[in-house]
Amino acid sequence: MPSVSRTALFGKIHKVLKKYYKPVAPPAERTVLEHLLFACVLEDARYESAEEAFAALKHTFYDWNEVRVTSISELSEVMAALPDPRAAANRIKRVLHSVFEELYCFDLEDKRKKNLGPTVKWLEKVDGTSKFVVAYVIQAALSGHSIPIDAGTMAALKVLDLVSDKEVAAGEVLGLERAVSKSKGVEFGSLVHQLGVDYLSNPFSPQVREILLAIDPEAAGRFPQRRQPRAEAPPAAEAAPTDSGAPPPPTAGRKKKTETAPVTPAAVESKAAEAEMAESKAAEPKPPESKKAVAAATKKPAESTAEPPVPEKQHDKPPKNEKVEKVEKHPKAEKQPEKVEKPEKRLAEAPKALPAADSLGKRKPR
Repeated sequence: MPSVSRTALFGKIHKVLKKYYKPVAPPAERTVLEHLLFACVLEDARYESAEEAFAALKHTFYDWNEVRVTSISELSEVMAALPDPRAAANRIKRVLHSVFEELYCFDLEDKRKKNLGPTVKWLEKVDGTSKFVVAYVIQAALSGHSIPIDAGTMAALKVLDLVSDKEVAAGEVLGLERAVSKSKGVEFGSLVHQLGVDYLSNPFSPQVREILLAIDPEAAGRFPQRRQPRAEAPPAAEAAPTDSGAPPPPTAGRKKKTETAPVTPAAVESKAAEAEMAESKAAEPKPPESKKAVAAATKKPAESTAEPPVPEKQHDKPPKNEKVEKVEKHPKAEKQPEKVEKPEKRLAEAPKALPAADSLGKRKPR
């Protein structure tokens, strides 16, 4: 943006803000240290809340050294009027520690007599100070020209397209001191600070929107957008393909899911049970085949019982596992014919087994 138009836009900001806010001048009776500590309290806070918190801080504690050794949690309780009392308490403690470790006192009045350049460099090195704090001390205590800009003010200027992303990251507005004269610096700084606090507390406020649009009507497209409930994309994406037919309500869809989920394991189990029943039925022997098997089983024990012992050598003895098989097969073979065979078949087959046993008994020894 050209410098002329930018300067004119800063002048327009000053005129518009005077209609909505009242300028606030810093008290002249405060010391340099008090301006420094008040700037730590004022950052991202309203003037009324900052004055209340600073007064409570001065009346609650005996001196600044007692504030220095007090915990952050206790300081934040005293400054409860601030929007972020813990951050302000942290800044105050760090500033007091840094000043005391360097000077062993809390008197900074000699900084008024020194040149502005070395004093600004010293302020920037003090632990706990920010660019807003340094600019406020330069403007209020050292009679310099510097406009304090905090996070809320920077965000409001970003909506007005007066700062770039680099300036937002650096916390500086280039050319602001040239666009606003020193005589109007204090007034302009207080007005812009009030706008920044209102924007930071509620960027969707109708008053804030009205002020920003009065400054720049094209800022409507740069306002932050609210988060809408339709941002939940998964349910909308699932409901989109069912628009052609009769889409069921979300509750019906949930019911279908709960009903179909437990059906699949039950169907699998039923199918598995049916397969097992079919296998068991197929494994059962048929009646005629079972009779033949039983008849064949009855012949083997008859032959084995009628066979006389044959003397053999020790190395010709069968292994132990064969004996175990005979012992295991023999009782099963005797039990099975009793259940299935009829006594008539036993009598018919018994004479046939006897000659076989006799012939086996007449074997010649090896």
